[in-house]
Amino acid sequence: MNARLPLSLRRGACPGLSAPMPTGDGLLVRFVPADAVPLDAFTALCAAARAHGNGTMEVTARGSLQVRGLTPASALLFATEVARLGIAAADGVAVLAGPLRDDDEAIIDASNLAAELRRAIAQAHLALAPKVSVVVDGGGLLHLDALSADIRLRAVGPAKSPRLLVALGALPPLPEGGSIGEGVAGRMRGAGGGSADPLPNPPPEEGGGRELPAWLGAVAPERAVDVVLGLLREIAARGPRAADLLRSQGIGALRSQFRIEPAAIPPRRPPAEMIGRHRLRDGSLALGIALAFGHAQAGAMAELARLASIHGARSICPVPDRALMLIGVSSENADALTTAVERLGFVVCAGDPRRRIAACPGAPACASGFIDARRLAAALAPQLAGLRAGIAVHVSGCAKGCAHRASAALTVVGDAYGCGIIRDGNARAMPGYHVAPGGLAAEVARAFADGEAVHG
Repeated sequence: MNARLPLSLRRGACPGLSAPMPTGDGLLVRFVPADAVPLDAFTALCAAARAHGNGTMEVTARGSLQVRGLTPASALLFATEVARLGIAAADGVAVLAGPLRDDDEAIIDASNLAAELRRAIAQAHLALAPKVSVVVDGGGLLHLDALSADIRLRAVGPAKSPRLLVALGALPPLPEGGSIGEGVAGRMRGAGGGSADPLPNPPPEEGGGRELPAWLGAVAPERAVDVVLGLLREIAARGPRAADLLRSQGIGALRSQFRIEPAAIPPRRPPAEMIGRHRLRDGSLALGIALAFGHAQAGAMAELARLASIHGARSICPVPDRALMLIGVSSENADALTTAVERLGFVVCAGDPRRRIAACPGAPACASGFIDARRLAAALAPQLAGLRAGIAVHVSGCAKGCAHRASAALTVVGDAYGCGIIRDGNARAMPGYHVAPGGLAAEVARAFADGEAVHG
């Protein structure tokens, strides 16, 4: 652990343990535990968040754990405490594995491969842009298709002889069916013996539709680390992101350079639902719950750990979609634990309307906020019952839009005039009109009832 913590003053940089980021309520640190956290260590982590920060803990859409309200001095103390607790949390390139090490449907142990990649990337000392990331998908039911990544590995085939599909960045949708090398991949090779045709601009990272990766092909698992390192070196040299490498090299040249074999384009999978019960290989369950609007106080998180322990869980793991997995719950205890967790205010139902809203802390927790975003979000939630999955409403304390960079059907932005209303845009857009905070719930109900806002 570094003796001094540099501040990531530039927005867009990743606020890791060794580089906290200034926000409106102090410094923020973000990290992904390399494995599930034992319950006693998680309880101590909650105590550290309360002692060294303002007690607000969050889980992000990508499954990172955030602690808010730190100071330059207390951030160092918090990072030291995380290390003392034995919670492995690597800085640098984010390498994200599937949310369950013991997923009953997984083809490979994605956690082990992710750990190998983290070590290799750290030793390579690559000069990569902030937020470059790698996703390792073990092929289980709780896949990571919803997460964007510069490099994606996806296990396919039988567990006795698995292969890893390799993808880069995001491109316009590939055609259904066929094999890798056709469609967009074929156009990129061009007609001139491997030279790449100019590519259309890929869809923006925060566009309206889901991005699709550019699949290169398949490699054997034992080659995965070398291939990923090679691709990251190319991104460092030609980037800053994977899309830039694709423009300059083309899929055909990259397949040849890294000896990536042609393979069938993987079928699109339905969204993975983190909330609910997931069977593990030892017969126990992982109980997926979510934090309302992605945040909770450290006291509530510690009480969650206590209840999980009483009901037989072994550990807790932050996972994508602002959720937590309570690992090792028996089938006999699952109902009682679910009821107890719900009473604490956590989300236990996949259709809970609070999951249709993204909200930052807002005022008074954040000095930048004009409105109490999360209190308003809680009042809005009943208006969104029955909407399909996805963020339908974004409530932002100010125009920075920290909680949700993408567009939403309805975005509410706090400013000096009250609650600015933006249709089909993000928090940085100009509000079409304003309403007072007290009239926001009625306005949202009217917008969705009249069909003016696009449903989920």
